Amino acid sequence: MEKKRETWSWRGAFVFAVIGSAVGLGNAWRFPYVVAQNGGGAFFIPYLFALLTAGIPLMMLEFGIGHKYLGAPPIAYGRAKKDAEMVGWWGVGAAFVIITYYGVVMAWAINYLYHAFTLAWGTDTTSFFLFDFLKLSDGPGILGSLNMPILAAYVIGWILICWIIYSGVKGLGKVVMVTATLPVVILIILALRGLTLNGAMAGLDYYLSPNFAALGNVKVWMAAYGQVFFSLSLGMAVLIAYASYLPKDAEISNNVFIASLADAGIAFLAGFAIFSTVGYMAAERGTTVAEVAGGGGIGLAFFVYPQAINLLPGATFFGILFFLLLVTLAVDSQFSLVEGIVGSVMDKWNMKRGTALACVAIPGFLIGLVYVTSGGLYWLDIIDKFVNSYGLVAVGLAQCIVVGWIIGPDKIREHVNALSEIKVGKWFDFFIKYLTPVVLIYILISSLITDLKVPYEGYPGWALNVGWAMVVLLPVGSFLLSKLKTSKETEAAYSEETNISA
Repeated sequence: MEKKRETWSWRGAFVFAVIGSAVGLGNAWRFPYVVAQNGGGAFFIPYLFALLTAGIPLMMLEFGIGHKYLGAPPIAYGRAKKDAEMVGWWGVGAAFVIITYYGVVMAWAINYLYHAFTLAWGTDTTSFFLFDFLKLSDGPGILGSLNMPILAAYVIGWILICWIIYSGVKGLGKVVMVTATLPVVILIILALRGLTLNGAMAGLDYYLSPNFAALGNVKVWMAAYGQVFFSLSLGMAVLIAYASYLPKDAEISNNVFIASLADAGIAFLAGFAIFSTVGYMAAERGTTVAEVAGGGGIGLAFFVYPQAINLLPGATFFGILFFLLLVTLAVDSQFSLVEGIVGSVMDKWNMKRGTALACVAIPGFLIGLVYVTSGGLYWLDIIDKFVNSYGLVAVGLAQCIVVGWIIGPDKIREHVNALSEIKVGKWFDFFIKYLTPVVLIYILISSLITDLKVPYEGYPGWALNVGWAMVVLLPVGSFLLSKLKTSKETEAAYSEETNISA
């Protein structure tokens, strides 16, 4: 039976959804530390360059593909060019891998939101997280039992995600009004509070003090490209699926600039909230900001910031605010990823939303139970490393090659320009065909050389081989899925839509 494609209720819902997807946990715990470690204020030069030469062109590409061909990634690429469907499934596969462990990070945040009411993490926050909370085993080979508090939050998180996705695109539009704006409000509150603290300026100096000599280091520029690529949800199936729900006459290029610049601005704001408070903690303890900040990432969110919260007047209130921030960021990113996968399944086999959701959520939930065990942190770290360093970068490269050299970037550019106030020039063709692929190839090769020289985090070879196997299986599985027949009803509905447009 033919069915009309769902659409966003209004333009703002789409913009909020894209911003919510892009603004994830990485903005809060990764971006500020990357800035501080890669030239401080000077880092914004390569960051903006990367945003203009890779982030915005790839976002434009994904919006254009999804909107022009009215489909989630596999169907959109298949309609654009025969045998290109595999590229779409590759991104969907990477997104599926991510949702299996992102749900567990969301469960950690939910648990910590509960713990914030009593500041249960105490004074030794590292020990509490690793051993009292995670009950961490001695290595990836020892999974141990399921962690019941984390499992309970994991179940709650997945129920929430399924409820949001089942509500459909119009339901998503209502949810993102809260999940995309609440984090910004919380960050503003945390930043304003942080700026009033003793030692805040030392923290901000560590965060923003420019070191222009760092611009001569190639790794700084690669860090900028990496941050832009991962922060904007590129290659994860989300943006193409979201764009496919836009009305036929929707503005494209304005939405790209609004979403990408909003993501950068929110990440920048997060640095003020984090490092002003970390500076206060360093002053209170009589140590340096560098020693307090640690290595960024999970440690900054679950080790360092709880320590800083302990020292704040009104610690409980700010603890609740911070972990509410992490919960909303995690929920927004998780349901965006799940929606991209569900949309692909719905389009391919003309499934009802509920059926497609079950096909995605059940295996995603079950696989994710691995990360709920005592050895789960090790596997989360390994899989996250390989899907980000290789899986997503490979998807981005494949998109550039297929659009740049097979489909033709001019087709996407002309479609975008026909609808947009801000016209896209031929620079788009150059970036997609040449510049962005060269950068992504460099990132892949440099990551490969580094990982072959020194095993990642000293993990045993057999465990790292699981990560390598995932990298190989993603394109293989994508190729096999692309060979399955698409529902006749799906193509009939598309033909009807295009005929109406014509």
